[in-house]
Amino acid sequence: MLENLSSRLQSIFSGLRGKGRLTEEDINGAMREIRMALLEADVNFKVVKAFVARTKERCLEADVLESLTPAQNVTKIVLDELTELLGRTDSKLVLSGRIPNVIMLVGLQGSGKTTAAAKLAYRLKQENHSPLLVACDVYRPAAADQLAALGGEIGVRVYRGAGQDPVRIAQEGVQDAIDNLRDVVIIDTAGRLHVDEEMMAEAQAIKAATKPDQILMVVDAMTGQDVVNVVEAFADRVDFDGVIMSKMDGDARGGGALSVREVTGKPIKFISSGEKPDSLEEFHPDRMAKRILGMGDVVSLIESAVRVQQEEQEAVEAERMARGNLNLNDFITMNRQIGKMGGVAKLISALPGGDKALGTGEVDEHALDSMEIIINSMTKEERERPEVLNGSRRARIAAGAGVTVTEVNQMMKKFNETKKMVKKMTAQLDQAQSSRKGKKGKKGRARGGFPGLGGMSLQDMKQLQNMMKQ
Repeated sequence: MLENLSSRLQSIFSGLRGKGRLTEEDINGAMREIRMALLEADVNFKVVKAFVARTKERCLEADVLESLTPAQNVTKIVLDELTELLGRTDSKLVLSGRIPNVIMLVGLQGSGKTTAAAKLAYRLKQENHSPLLVACDVYRPAAADQLAALGGEIGVRVYRGAGQDPVRIAQEGVQDAIDNLRDVVIIDTAGRLHVDEEMMAEAQAIKAATKPDQILMVVDAMTGQDVVNVVEAFADRVDFDGVIMSKMDGDARGGGALSVREVTGKPIKFISSGEKPDSLEEFHPDRMAKRILGMGDVVSLIESAVRVQQEEQEAVEAERMARGNLNLNDFITMNRQIGKMGGVAKLISALPGGDKALGTGEVDEHALDSMEIIINSMTKEERERPEVLNGSRRARIAAGAGVTVTEVNQMMKKFNETKKMVKKMTAQLDQAQSSRKGKKGKKGRARGGFPGLGGMSLQDMKQLQNMMKQ
């Protein structure tokens, strides 16, 4: 999503960087290209007109044209305006002190509303809440069954009620949450293929009956320019609080994501870019703007890594690494953790210039997959004791994995290089710990530390690693 727009904008800035000074004509030409790029991305034409006017006015100021790096200044201005367009500050979902909190989801049919409800429930569950899903779509065939299946998958209870009255089901769902000590209720309402009076009246009735703390509208990012008419209609009749932008991983041009905030004033709170329960992410306008301009999103990458790294597993792996006992099972663990973060493609795309590298085929997205296939062709002993891998064993492994012996040798070379690096780091950490113990005496041993590091704690390791990086 938005890859074409990102590519166009980066190309425009590349052209400007080749000039030592910018003239008014250069700025006008760049603004025309930016206007066309936004329109081709399906951004609403009124939004494009206002965006280009603001950007052009700032770019024509004397301190930009006469500076030593005018192209960088123009890029900074476009970044600022894109961030403003998407919403200057983050808008997190804030729950009130009311128990239970009621969150109502609205939107057109096919926007991904039911899936978004389950993803939101999963996210809240991970944050130590006890959510309840309420199935109020009594019109779409098997809608309640779909929500029940999704709820079962993530371990969240679903209230379906009886009968065909969505308002009554919503009220009963809230009462059920009270009776069963659930602190958040997520109401999945019915959608239609288009905005109509019946749909709006029903949404208003559910709102009046349950008095939701938050109303979130689920918008399909692939809708295009028509998204403006849809969100305006819901804003007028239901007055929602924020937007969940679904299907951000689709192939459409994605301009709707750049139009919603400007048209309605309502913030985008979450974006969804996958089918997995954990694919609902908080929306950060500044990070999205940087991604569009090819500057990467390293902060989100780090946050994603933290989420998938469980503390207990981290401690066990850190102790094994500290003792220099890396084996090939560790490589598989790393591979699977990267998979939980979205795979190599998502990892690379979050780095500056990553989208461009993926687009030109410079990155092998399946490198880790082939590595895991090779390791899985080994016996348990070979994975735990790689030193036993002689020529005949490597030939057998290559045949089993469907690769050449050379590829097996290359993978083992990478493994041995990594192992050497870890041993070197361990020696540095032990040396630092010895110095620390010399100053503090016997009491310097940290409680809960790793024996291989003289009792250093995991936090100590992190601090020393940061010092080494500096």
